[in-house]
Amino acid sequence: MANEPTSGGRTGAELFIQALENEGVRYVFAVPGEENLDLLEALRTSNIELILNRHEQAAGFMAATYGRLTGRVGVCLSTLGPGATNLVTAAAYAQLGGMPMLMISGQKPIKSSKQGLFQILDVVDLMRPLTKYTRQISNANTIPAKIREAFRLASEERPGAVHLELPEDIAAETADPDTHIFEPSDARRPSASEKSLEMACDMLRQARHPLIMIGAGANRKRVSQALIHLVNVTNIPFFTTQMGKGVVDERHPRYLGNAALSSGDFVHCAIDHADLVINVGHDVVEKPPFFMRPGGKQVIHVNFSGADVDPVYFPQHEVVGDIANSVEYLAEHCGHCGNHDFSRFMEVKAAVDRHLQDRADDDRFPVVPQRIVSDVRRVMPEDGIIALDNGMYKLWFARNYPAYDNNTVLLDNALASMGAGLPSAMMAAMLQPNLKVMAICGDGGFMMNSQELETAVRLKLNLVVLIINDSAYGMIKWKQAQEGFQNFGLDYSNPDFVTYADAYGAHGHRVTGVADLRPTLAQALAQGGVHLVDVPVDYSENRRVFDEELADLTCQLKAR
Repeated sequence: MANEPTSGGRTGAELFIQALENEGVRYVFAVPGEENLDLLEALRTSNIELILNRHEQAAGFMAATYGRLTGRVGVCLSTLGPGATNLVTAAAYAQLGGMPMLMISGQKPIKSSKQGLFQILDVVDLMRPLTKYTRQISNANTIPAKIREAFRLASEERPGAVHLELPEDIAAETADPDTHIFEPSDARRPSASEKSLEMACDMLRQARHPLIMIGAGANRKRVSQALIHLVNVTNIPFFTTQMGKGVVDERHPRYLGNAALSSGDFVHCAIDHADLVINVGHDVVEKPPFFMRPGGKQVIHVNFSGADVDPVYFPQHEVVGDIANSVEYLAEHCGHCGNHDFSRFMEVKAAVDRHLQDRADDDRFPVVPQRIVSDVRRVMPEDGIIALDNGMYKLWFARNYPAYDNNTVLLDNALASMGAGLPSAMMAAMLQPNLKVMAICGDGGFMMNSQELETAVRLKLNLVVLIINDSAYGMIKWKQAQEGFQNFGLDYSNPDFVTYADAYGAHGHRVTGVADLRPTLAQALAQGGVHLVDVPVDYSENRRVFDEELADLTCQLKAR
């Protein structure tokens, strides 16, 4: 249970860093302040690498993405007051997205301070609704216990954000010599009961048109393997939520598409036809992939935890426990049912496949979204990673970009915060230096954390940043037009992005014709280093496809 203390007392800061080392922490993403200086000094002699960011929000996004990609707790650090408040968005991002992350914030001395209330906020209370656990450390001797508890809760399903505040005087305080550090536990997730699994099998055997939905909670390697087994054994078609992309290779013949919209898309024709939907890893924090209605289809909820009942999500049966084990049980025990009829689903798939080829080679300039998605897919290798910021293009990539493996499409459909795309891609590039990584951002989202280009260059990352440029908040403009409002208040001007990239020591590229896009991206990926590619987009396709064409085509499909 214990690491033996070194001779003599350790400061709170030294004890804190030793406890982080004991948890296997590799990086601390940080914008330090004077209240963190003792901790910074302890970090200087540690084997943990300090990643200095240019904004606390980006540090938090990187820490959260580290948690998402590794399953281990990502750690970020800020000072008090404005530093801590800048972590709030990242806290919500990790909490809603189910990403394990620890935030550490500094504070003025709590035993004796001569600075009044300068920069002081109740950060613990501020973080309470955004985290699974938030505490101020008031005694150096309690540091190891609080860190172990924070890591336990951050990692435990459902993962999320935790926060510890380390005041300046506690960081400098000498802990008792016998203060010990707690070893991480290796508790395993419980398996679902056999009774609930057999009930799920019975429902599956009785169903005529079952369908599988794959959500964010299934984005784990073991779950991916189990789901492939289930689909191959039962032949049940499947679709994904936005955050479930890539769990099963989307070239699979039973893949129907992505529920990027909540209703009215091709995949919803299949959902409407289903009499049973097996929801694997769905969480109501994600934008609803479809709406349940009383008296409609039956839904089985398969997840690490029970379903939060929502007006549009109220499953009739729940299988609660380790998802991979549950799915593997269904594959091994439910069998291939001869009464299943998937012919209608295959008609939907054929319609989806035809639709997604439309305009993929369109030669218009500025470039239409379908062509952008198609060219990105063509230049990215099978194991390449794209990290999407939030904007109109996210819908296009969710629908039109086939993912071949889990966590190769990083997008956020829970908090859906702008500004996360670049830091997320940077984290992926750090963890996977031999893979091709591309951040895909709108001009609006990119500018929210564009200063992190300097961090990416300093870290010598291999990263391509694709800016989809419409000089506006494009998704809101689309919604504004949808609702019949006049175009107002959403247009702006941008810097010269090529010059901007060059100023940071990155390589800037401007696409001036549709034929330039694919070779420019391919060259940037091949060269290595940090590249920014600015491409103008024609978003007139938003209205044509999402507001006009889909309604007509899906009605035709339903009428067959």
